[in-house]
Amino acid sequence: MERGNQTAVGNFLLLGFAEDSDAQLLLCGLFLSMYLVTITGNLLIILTISSDSHLHTPMYFFLSNLSFADICFTSTTVPKMLVNIQTQSKMITFAGCLTQIFFFIAFGCLDNLLLTVMAYDRFVAICHPLRYTVIMNPWLCGLLVLGSWCISVMGSMLETLTILRLSFCTNMEIPHFFCDPSEVLKLACSDTFINNIVIYFVTIVLGVFPLCGILFSYSQIFSSILRVSSARGQHKAFSTCGSHLSVVSLFYGTGLGVYLSSAATPSSRTSLAASVMYTMVTPMLNPFIYSLRNRDMKGSLGRLLLRATSLKQGTIAKLS
Repeated sequence: MERGNQTAVGNFLLLGFAEDSDAQLLLCGLFLSMYLVTITGNLLIILTISSDSHLHTPMYFFLSNLSFADICFTSTTVPKMLVNIQTQSKMITFAGCLTQIFFFIAFGCLDNLLLTVMAYDRFVAICHPLRYTVIMNPWLCGLLVLGSWCISVMGSMLETLTILRLSFCTNMEIPHFFCDPSEVLKLACSDTFINNIVIYFVTIVLGVFPLCGILFSYSQIFSSILRVSSARGQHKAFSTCGSHLSVVSLFYGTGLGVYLSSAATPSSRTSLAASVMYTMVTPMLNPFIYSLRNRDMKGSLGRLLLRATSLKQGTIAKLS
């Protein structure tokens, strides 16, 4: 490849979904609604946990961090896509693309690690209930969350920095609505062997190992639950980890769906639809799963909304 057909820095084009203007407006309205529901739902989870002292436990501390990570993860891709649809522009700068890749990987890995930490929390709660408060002390909880953040940032930085060494061809079109790292690598004219090695390494360390940790935790949890003699005790034990297990299934299920769809039909509409599932739908559903399947969360959320309604009515009464 001639050097004249390469560039180290340039602008990328995010091709997105539909070309028809009416379809674009419909998608913009749909994705904006999903984004607002995601932000509102996860903020309510954070506010509910922070305002209720009964929820100041390790499980809900990790949940509030997961909700914050979901907000940031969605905000990495959706606002730029909405702006592009609204302005009829598909352009994103090289620096903007790298920034999007960095935060997309960082918050995606953070989600993964937090789910693993939450699985460990459920493992200790069910398998070692008498030692739970001793093991899951505030110092360890803070260390687990801080470690998850640091590892996610380092893994993301490693992948992002290796992209800086690449040269890109004149074709800068990304058949996606955001700068997907795998799609960006396909546009490179220089050798991507090191990049692929780094991707595999980060995927194994921050993807496969945490998943193995989750599976091991739940194998121990199920084994412990089956040893409980009463049906009521088994039901109570299952209910304590049901919400988390649902979120884990949704998170890894959509991620696996994206991988399989990309492998079967690369750069297809199916791959785009699958990407929407894990970038928008999963963060949007997480608050509903935790609030609807959790009695404590439903009660605290109801009290929070009741206080907000009473405060609003009191303010209106004073003004009138």
